[in-house]
Amino acid sequence: MKNTINKLLVNHSLFYKALLYVATVILVVYFFPKSGHFKYEFQKGKPWQYENYYAPFDFAIQKSQEEIDKEILDTKEFSKRYFNYNEEIVTNVKSTITELVLELVEASELSKFEKNNLIEKTNLTIDKIYEFGYLETSSEQKNEQTIITLRKGNKIQEIQLHKIFLSNQILDFIKSKFGKQPYNDTETAVINILYKELKPNVSFDESFSQKVLNENLSKISYTKGLVSENERIIFKGDIVEGEKFMELNSLKNEFESQVWSKSNYTWIVSGYTLLVALSFLMILLFLRKYRLDIFENNTKVTFIFFNIVLIILLITFIVKYDAKYVYVAPIVILPLVHKAFFDARLGLFTHVLTVLLLGFIVPNSFEFIFLQIIAGIVTILTISELYKRANLFISVLQITFVYFVSYFAFSIIQEGNVQNLDHEKFIYFALNGGATLFVLPLIYIFEKLFGLVSDESLKELSNTNSKLLRELADKAPGTFQHSLQVANLAEACANEIHANAMLARTGALYHDIGKIFNPMYFTENQRTSVNPHNELPPKDSAQIIIDHIINGVELAKKNHIPDRIIDFIRTHHGTTLVYYFYKKEEQNVGGKVELIDFQYPGPIPFSKETAILMMCDSVEAASKSIKEPNSQLIDDLVERIVNKQMEEGQFMNADITFKELQTIKKVLKKKLKNIYHLRIEYPE
Repeated sequence: MKNTINKLLVNHSLFYKALLYVATVILVVYFFPKSGHFKYEFQKGKPWQYENYYAPFDFAIQKSQEEIDKEILDTKEFSKRYFNYNEEIVTNVKSTITELVLELVEASELSKFEKNNLIEKTNLTIDKIYEFGYLETSSEQKNEQTIITLRKGNKIQEIQLHKIFLSNQILDFIKSKFGKQPYNDTETAVINILYKELKPNVSFDESFSQKVLNENLSKISYTKGLVSENERIIFKGDIVEGEKFMELNSLKNEFESQVWSKSNYTWIVSGYTLLVALSFLMILLFLRKYRLDIFENNTKVTFIFFNIVLIILLITFIVKYDAKYVYVAPIVILPLVHKAFFDARLGLFTHVLTVLLLGFIVPNSFEFIFLQIIAGIVTILTISELYKRANLFISVLQITFVYFVSYFAFSIIQEGNVQNLDHEKFIYFALNGGATLFVLPLIYIFEKLFGLVSDESLKELSNTNSKLLRELADKAPGTFQHSLQVANLAEACANEIHANAMLARTGALYHDIGKIFNPMYFTENQRTSVNPHNELPPKDSAQIIIDHIINGVELAKKNHIPDRIIDFIRTHHGTTLVYYFYKKEEQNVGGKVELIDFQYPGPIPFSKETAILMMCDSVEAASKSIKEPNSQLIDDLVERIVNKQMEEGQFMNADITFKELQTIKKVLKKKLKNIYHLRIEYPE
């Protein structure tokens, strides 16, 4: 038991990666849709590239969404609209109006004939208005073709809507029944009574009409025709279009929704598990072979897996909600973030594997994979120096343009024309571009969560007005000026060999911050001829010089400087000797000296940027010792220092080539000559 615990403690890093790997695979498979996947990939307008295909079982041909939408629209348009006719209102209105008119007529001075005629006109008007009813308001268009269903007691009658009176027609109709104007006083009074007392008695029965509409909608068939088992669907080489496309699409949907039943659930999950596990294993193997420093850092491995899972879950949720919105998701954020924190190669590798995994759950997987991989490549190629905001905006425009062009090409291949383009997709791509801009705050959040450093943070750290650099300038001004010179040299060298120039510059600015504690023990800060080392033995002097590495690391950690910058403090002297005091001790003792007492603790540089800093730091410091600098002396100095570092094996872990070293030498020579303003000597 004790041995097992000891092994776990010794290999805790690998054990953590194994747990992370298993947990990630389980999480991704859990959220993946659990339907099967049709084994043939086909696209509208392209040839069928497989063998002659026959129906494996009976299935119905599904209607297209356009056909279904048209049927729904037609059903809604032609569905019956029911109105209720209220007899009670008619009876009450007739009784009231008859009583009022009789009272009015009796009190008038009209002749008996005129009185009877007026009463008759009144009754005829009421009967005519209530023959089919009086509707106060209606959202229906009144025309000859509009047919409604009128429910009058137990009777149902279909009539044209224009036969029902509306409130804005009543007054004109009443007047028309009483002849031409002018009216006498009694006629005017009767007209006013009619207009005032007539009440609407027809109302729209919304609930019953909706019930009938729902019944009609439920009767709509979503299929048309049937394909029998072993019936030929398509020959090899036939173009996938028209009826063939609909049959293949119907068969694909039938497979994915029904064929994979609960009995096959275990097999589906097993298949997904193997594919997801294989993909994440490839990422781990890639890191172990080509990015060992990242592989050994559990935080960075967790960060990479976290980002991949985040994108997969985002697309999975979108597919479950509505798959047409998959192009709104800014998948290119994945390579963008990985490039910002690591490098372009890792960003593209993880992006491609993630997109391939997503191809199993999105519709039109070939189109999706092609568009997203192309967009990822454009992201890697175009976005550089993310801390420059203009670069991000320009790159997002380029990515969006590539989406537009790629989708346009796919559409005209499939449809054969530009009339059937889905213009909504272009809106989705534009939204995708806008969402990609969210990468800047996202990077900031990731920096705080995972303690990583991006170019945006490097830009802030390289500000010479930051607290730590101001303190360096106040307490060790000579060291500060030296750091500025080294930063300029390192940035120029990094640009020349396509390394991370911002990282090299920022690391150079902080590499000597440990000298804040004992600034006068370093020659660049000695303003007088008094040298405190003259009073110390060489061994103690060497220890003070070496301690600026340890002090610098402690000070950087105290001020929350990222590990990526602290690496420059730790490695800028590698495992070289404090040579001056080593030689002095050798002369004093006249014999063998323990190297460890005069050797920097290391480690040696393990990146191009840290190797650049070592060269620039040594060359810049040594150049100050040249009393009368000239071109030849500077060339010899650069060659001697860099070659010695190479011989001592200081760059063995830095992944830097001989060609790049030669390029760095040329840059250093040129820059130093510019610093010392060397010109050709003119003859007297």
